[in-house]
Amino acid sequence: MRLRQALPGLRPAERRIAELTLASPATAAEMTITTLAERCATSPASVIRLCRTLDYPGYPAFRIALARAAADEQGRRLSFGVEDADIEPDDGARDVARKLAYHETRAIEETANALDVVELDRVVDAVVQAPVIDIYGSGSSTLAGQDLMQKLRRIGYQANCWIDSHLGITSAAVLRPGSVAIGFSHSGRTSETLAALRTASAAGAHTVAVTNFPDAPLAKAADSVLTTTSRETRFRSGAMASRMAQLTVVDILFLRVAQRAPEAVTVSLTATYDAITSRHERASEAG
Repeated sequence: MRLRQALPGLRPAERRIAELTLASPATAAEMTITTLAERCATSPASVIRLCRTLDYPGYPAFRIALARAAADEQGRRLSFGVEDADIEPDDGARDVARKLAYHETRAIEETANALDVVELDRVVDAVVQAPVIDIYGSGSSTLAGQDLMQKLRRIGYQANCWIDSHLGITSAAVLRPGSVAIGFSHSGRTSETLAALRTASAAGAHTVAVTNFPDAPLAKAADSVLTTTSRETRFRSGAMASRMAQLTVVDILFLRVAQRAPEAVTVSLTATYDAITSRHERASEAG
């Protein structure tokens, strides 16, 4: 997980080491530092720099962690009945279903385990007190943003998810201090989302980045960062792989907000449910 999240910010030599390690973690864990460096056409010093970038004191600690992670992943694959987690062109429907279930489950588990709960509750504090919550995202990230919007609106919060980037930036520009602005971007580099979040920050809003890469520009521009963890494969682009991880963050955030005032939330949820139900009943009677 650390290797995948660190990839965008690595130097070329360190990136080669990371990519080889991610391609075959069990094999890489068996290599000496010299062998790994030679395979990546670099030096042992580059390997050490990568280890320190990932917060390991040296290669031995990194190697042990890598071996443990590889063994854990192999065990999980066996529990899902898949030998190779990547989806291939000739896989049957059962294989595709099992591999997809494996990846989706891993995304949920890893996101939940890696989530900074102190930062999460800091965001919750800001949301609970905010007069308005602006939400930005492009492409598939808009889906997570819209889900958060409808959840917050159902319990009485003034939340808006802006699909049009110009409307989003316009709204961000007139936010008041105390407002919250949340940007969803798997890569953390989506220009429209980044522009909206920076504009919201300049207006005095508390800004939040939901991204897979904690060192990405969006994360650096935000007051708070909620990190997702998802993996791309041959047929699962970042857009597809990020969806379950982002929705996991949305659900956790919503539930923590709801826990602050459970009785009021129950009243709001009942009121919104009754409003829709009564409308359907009237339409049925009219028909």
